[in-house]
Order: sequence, then C-alpha cells, then structure tokens
Amino acid sequence: MGYLSSFTNLLIGERLQLPDKLVRVYPELSDVSLRRGGIMPRIGGFFLGQSTVEAITLWRTIYFGSHASLDADLLLHEFRHVQQFGERRSFPVRYIWESLRRGYHQNRYEVDARSYAARRLAQASRVHSEEPT
Repeated sequence: MGYLSSFTNLLIGERLQLPDKLVRVYPELSDVSLRRGGIMPRIGGFFLGQSTVEAITLWRTIYFGSHASLDADLLLHEFRHVQQFGERRSFPVRYIWESLRRGYHQNRYEVDARSYAARRLAQASRVHSEEPT
C-alpha cells in the first residue's frame, strides 16, 4: 500500500463491503457507502465527549468506528440518517441545532432513527418467521 492510499485510509477509512445476508434481508442498505476508521468517527466522538463513536453518517456514507460491528440495528439506524440527509438540504444544521437544544439522545432525528431501525428489524423478523422452513 502506497503513502497516498495510507493517508486516504487515515482520513476517510477503508471501504467496507456489506455482508450478503444483510443485503438480502435489508436491500435498502445496498444504496449506501460504508467505511471503517478514518477521522469521522473521532470527530463525532469529540462532540459527544468520547474518543470515538460507533458510526456517523454524512450524506450517503456511513463511517464506522474501528471496533463497531456491522449489525443490522446499527446499519438501519444509520441508514435512516442517510434518508434524513436526502429529505432536507438543511438536515446537518437542523441535526446540530436539535442536539444543542435537546441533547444527543433526545434529538428528534436520533429518536426517529432508533424508531426506524426497530420497525425494520421487527418487520424483517415477522417476514422471516412466516417463511416456510
């Protein structure tokens, strides 16, 4: 690996491939770019008073912390943020404003992302439990 590639990975992380099983169950996840490492999870952590975050989303890219697992709950939560970025150009400013007003956990966009992930997980569970064995 050359210096440029090493520097790029240091900044924006390494590209990740979504496991095929997750794509089959949650096809919407195939529309995003995934990266692991880089400075984005550290920047997110800085604003939350910790060294890193599990994941942070910017537009259509989800950046995972070095040790975050690619589980469906986290992926769906972050996918909802991808959708939120697409719904309003002002989303980044609104997200920051919500976090300042209500805090991270009560931020309406975080509440919405948790709710979306829970609904999709429940929906997928129902579909798979109804499939013939």
